[in-house]
Amino acid sequence: MIVSRAPVRFSLGGGGTDLPSYSSVHGGFLVAAAIDKYIYVSANRRFYDSIRLAYSKTETVTSIDAIDHRIFREALRFAGIAQGIELTSVADVPPNSGLGSSSSFTVALLNALHTYKHEFVSSEQLAREACHIEIDVLKAPIGKQDQYIAAYGGITAFHFNPDGTVEAERVPIQPEVLDELESNLLIFYSGVEREAASVLSQQGQTITKNQDGAVERMHRIKALGRDTLEILKRGNIDAYGELLHEHWMNKRKLASNMTDSVIDEHYEVARQAGALGGKLMGAGGGGFFMFYATPGNRRAVHAAMTGRGLRPLRFRFDSSGARIAANLRQS
Repeated sequence: MIVSRAPVRFSLGGGGTDLPSYSSVHGGFLVAAAIDKYIYVSANRRFYDSIRLAYSKTETVTSIDAIDHRIFREALRFAGIAQGIELTSVADVPPNSGLGSSSSFTVALLNALHTYKHEFVSSEQLAREACHIEIDVLKAPIGKQDQYIAAYGGITAFHFNPDGTVEAERVPIQPEVLDELESNLLIFYSGVEREAASVLSQQGQTITKNQDGAVERMHRIKALGRDTLEILKRGNIDAYGELLHEHWMNKRKLASNMTDSVIDEHYEVARQAGALGGKLMGAGGGGFFMFYATPGNRRAVHAAMTGRGLRPLRFRFDSSGARIAANLRQS
């Protein structure tokens, strides 16, 4: 048996500038952080020639074309594995929650399939192949951030070039600064799951049509991504909280379904309790909140959010990215 894992992520600054509606014209830049919450995929040779898949449902099929799960189907097709395999997926976080779990799953699955075939692949290749399956084959209206941070791990800056290439730069953050950032970020689950595609599709149309100055907002969000990089390098962490607030104020206007009255109320209550800034992860519309609070205000923000029924998520940053956690295959 082979066990593969890939981390989910937080977008720290510049999130959304990897969307092709923006990056293909202007180039994107963002800083993302992998965390110690993972998507796991196990692969095992099956005695029978059929293919068995286990995730939120179970499928046993005799051909790739009969597979319902789109990513399983296209990854197996891409890898050229047509029979006699059993694949199982489990996750530390719920789907559709803004942490990039779908792309982390794709990266973990591809790594498992390559290892199953006795092939070693780089982080760059894993990310590139995951983008190909999700964006080129399945036509998902997403960017490339999630695949690349799942593959690379750590706190990493990414340049998304107009020609489609991606450059990765590990952020040189001091250990004590990393500890402070981990401590001051508070994560809460809103309890709302949503399909990112609906939010991202509307956001892409807004950017393409440049409605309500959307392109200028994206320019500012990209600049905030670069500011995030400099803040992390310098270690002036409290400045990040204010930056996070400006980021959300720009982002929330890019799609009408990115927020609603309940989400806005959660956000305002957190700010009143002492959070310097915050945002919804990923496309928006639900999922996880991230707030920044100084030590003196962390307990108040925590109490305010849990008092409203939001569930806290404890985390640490991940530094390893996609990896094979176990390879017990004999031949």
